[in-house]
Amino acid sequence: MRIIITILLLAFASTVCAIDRGSEFSDPELEARFQKLNDEFRCLVCQNQTLADSNAGLAADLRDQVKRLLEEGKSDPEISAYMVARYGDFVLYKPPVKSTTWLLWIGPFLLLSIAFFALFSAIRRQAQLPDADSPDEDTTP
Repeated sequence: MRIIITILLLAFASTVCAIDRGSEFSDPELEARFQKLNDEFRCLVCQNQTLADSNAGLAADLRDQVKRLLEEGKSDPEISAYMVARYGDFVLYKPPVKSTTWLLWIGPFLLLSIAFFALFSAIRRQAQLPDADSPDEDTTP
């Protein structure tokens, strides 16, 4: 009985978290631009989710903002500039490489290099230590 209930709960769980992806526009070109822009912007609440993937309330508000800007006739670069001016580079799912974001791009490689150096140093120190099991040659009974 528990297995049947579990299966039913799992079957209906996906509908609870569904995001309304109904057609927003009558023009297919605007719809395509809307979807493309939603994939380019990050949800400010969710970590590592685009606006298109997020079901957070703030993401819905941002999607409405993008829709409004598209309806006003703004171009994609104008919409991106508006969002960056309002929310900063963090709103971009792929932020540009510039002086304020270089640490985001270089940081992981820097940390990986430090970790490899530390591992290499530890292995080298371990290899240079005398073996505790081998008897010393200078000691005589």
